[in-house]
Amino acid sequence: MNKQYLSSACARSVDHPVCVDLDGTLIHSDMLLESLVRALKQKPWLVFFLPMWLARGKAYLKSQLASIGKPDPSVLPYDQRIIGYLKQQKAQGRKLVLASGSHHSLVQPVADHLQLFDEVLASDDKTNLTGTNKVTLLKEKYGDQQFDYIGNDRADLKVWPHAAGALIANASQSVKSAAADLQFVEEFPAPDKQAAKTFFKGIRIHQWVKNLLVFVPLMTSHQLNLLTFSQSVLAFIAFGFCASAVYLINDLMDLDSDRHHHSKCNRPLASGKMSIMQGVLLTPVFMLISALICISLPMQFAWVLGAYFVVTMAYSLRLKKTELIDVLLLAGLYTVRVVAGAAAISVELSFWLLAFSIFLFFSLAMIKRLSELDKLQQDQGEQTESPIKEKARGRGYVIADIQILQIMAATSGYSAVVVLAMYINNKDIMSLYPSPQLLWALCPIVLLWISRMLLLTSRGEMNEDPVVFAIRDRISWVLGGIAGVALIAATLGL
Repeated sequence: MNKQYLSSACARSVDHPVCVDLDGTLIHSDMLLESLVRALKQKPWLVFFLPMWLARGKAYLKSQLASIGKPDPSVLPYDQRIIGYLKQQKAQGRKLVLASGSHHSLVQPVADHLQLFDEVLASDDKTNLTGTNKVTLLKEKYGDQQFDYIGNDRADLKVWPHAAGALIANASQSVKSAAADLQFVEEFPAPDKQAAKTFFKGIRIHQWVKNLLVFVPLMTSHQLNLLTFSQSVLAFIAFGFCASAVYLINDLMDLDSDRHHHSKCNRPLASGKMSIMQGVLLTPVFMLISALICISLPMQFAWVLGAYFVVTMAYSLRLKKTELIDVLLLAGLYTVRVVAGAAAISVELSFWLLAFSIFLFFSLAMIKRLSELDKLQQDQGEQTESPIKEKARGRGYVIADIQILQIMAATSGYSAVVVLAMYINNKDIMSLYPSPQLLWALCPIVLLWISRMLLLTSRGEMNEDPVVFAIRDRISWVLGGIAGVALIAATLGL
């Protein structure tokens, strides 16, 4: 916060109201886009109505979207610096006005939630309160040069010259440069969003490690060569961009749910560090890149990737709230990566590998849900009379399900070990390895790893995504390394 401005502001008359914009200023988001993604989530077919609504004016578009998609004002990504400043001005007796270009039905709940503002000015069904329209209304109500204004957008360049004091918050460099010649200009500098870090976190680059599963058929088919390796690499990249596009769509659809979550609220889109517009623009770009890569791979890979996208979208939009179906789909989506790896190099997928994958990933999906319920149980404590029936937000499970889910997770995980043992003992498989007896080391390793994951989950020490947890877990790396050595030794006949 600019202390020089605070001292000069205090010296001026308290009769000057402080008017503050909402989108991009008071919140690190845009209410039009917030309502748009919610409206499309509820009624996807509305995308065909958007051009017609816009043709009738931006005010009409805002009105239609606001009537359908209303964000929860209690969890919007507020700029706490602006709120802190407004509280100081309120304490000094100054009138506070929320003057926003967003529709009134979205702006008023924000004012009601914050309990700071004396008056709310916003767009209605006919008037889009931005730029010249906002200037005209503010001058009519308070007089020229008789109010302070806090904004961030290029449209606010028309407002600041008529304000007694102009505060720029979270503005781009071009806006700040254009406002440099104005009088009484002070700045709330945009917070350091660490653009590169935010970008990679937003597209979930760490989740790309899951796509390493496409290399499994290459390693188990005994057909490693330059061509198959390059095809597997392309499959990995295609899956990565496709998965990132899906993650962006999922995060856009789940803004309210994520903002209520203890850790997901820190995701770039939910926290406002990545704008909704960035998410909307990146999604088709990533999908296009993924589709172009598919041209270099067998057609069956494109079909598998397309199926992955469709099923993942169905999961994100609806099915993840359906108990049991959700974990079955999660396990299937992991397994699809293995299927895609086989399709990329045109090899037949082993029955044993498919069975092992389904049981293992079903167990991990159950562990993921268990960790969510454990966190919910910790958060609830004694806050409610019947926490045992409390559902995890956006999920179909209640705390009372923990015991049965633990049984399901353990049963499925240990079934994967049994399948692995049957695979190793198969005569056809044994002929593929010069030293097949070394493969038996894999069984106790997988058994130990699954048991440890279950134990940590029961203790409440599991990250909500067991795959991400395993990536960061030293013991998982050690066990994986030992398994890798055993597999290589069996293959080379050491």
